[in-house]
Amino acid sequence: MARSRPSLPALRGALLALLAAVLFGISTPLVQRFGAGLGAFGTAALLYAGAAAVGLATRQRVEREARLQAGDLKRLLAMAGFGAVIGPVALVWGLQHTSGTSASLMLSLEALFTALLAGLLYRERLDGRVWTALALLLAGGMVLVLDQGLHADSGGTRLWGLLAVLLATAAWGVDNTLSRALAERDPGQVVLAKALLGATTTALLALAFDEPLPAAGPALALMAIGATGYGLSLRLYLLAQRAFGAARTGSVFAFAPFIGAALALALGERAPSGLMALGSVLMLAGVLLHLAESHGHEHLHEPIEHEHAHRHDDGHHAHPHDPLPPGAHSHRHRHEPLRHAHPHVPDAHHGHRH
Repeated sequence: MARSRPSLPALRGALLALLAAVLFGISTPLVQRFGAGLGAFGTAALLYAGAAAVGLATRQRVEREARLQAGDLKRLLAMAGFGAVIGPVALVWGLQHTSGTSASLMLSLEALFTALLAGLLYRERLDGRVWTALALLLAGGMVLVLDQGLHADSGGTRLWGLLAVLLATAAWGVDNTLSRALAERDPGQVVLAKALLGATTTALLALAFDEPLPAAGPALALMAIGATGYGLSLRLYLLAQRAFGAARTGSVFAFAPFIGAALALALGERAPSGLMALGSVLMLAGVLLHLAESHGHEHLHEPIEHEHAHRHDDGHHAHPHDPLPPGAHSHRHRHEPLRHAHPHVPDAHHGHRH
């Protein structure tokens, strides 16, 4: 039996999720700036057109990553509906009716929706550390939103904008949970398929509602924002789910609101306050809890046959090759029953009950 590589399995997933959060967090105030005066559907179409370009450029060879299957179409359609239509359209509308800082901060609630759905649908174990991290992230987000409320100058308008952003977080929570089942597929293919479906749908809706055509400058800027904040960020998010599980990825991703709020402040919204500092400390503490997570015990792997990218030095892939491929590769393979003990997180091989 191959020995597991001595490492914290949560660390790689947490760092991938954190990088995805940075890219998405930066995008929120930039969408508000470059999407000013444009329709919500047209803005969403440009964002996902940029994301589609990243998906096209990052697809892997068939021997490196598992292909999408015909049976994945229904899930992809649902992901595109929630994550590439409802989510971005609601966010863009909300950004047009509230500040970039407050909208960024409200996105912290996405983690709560994702974690609860992951626990319900995938039975991912949420231990005391995870619940504490979620509580810290949620508390930090609530403190930051409270801070915005105390400085609001048009409460009614901003309330509707924040409610629209709340709808976006719920839609993305559903999208995050649906995407967990595709985390073992080629992330480039998943990004491309979801982005094309989303961009096509929102572009048609923009035409149907006779939204104004954007100028070349804002259009290119929004496509660039979509490439990094929606395309590359989604790719990293899927890789984090593969290594880390849906609930934990969603929780670490909740650091994105602080990043977006910080950029909004840098762009001149207003000076930071004591409440904002407190909220950021709470959220940082939640992320650090995930980075240091280590959960291990004796567990049984039931026999299973599946396809995904894997290595032969991880303690779970001992099937023969002649010759042995170097590094990560993908093909259909079978796992025989195995009982062992090591640190693990709820990835594709560790969905056992506790």
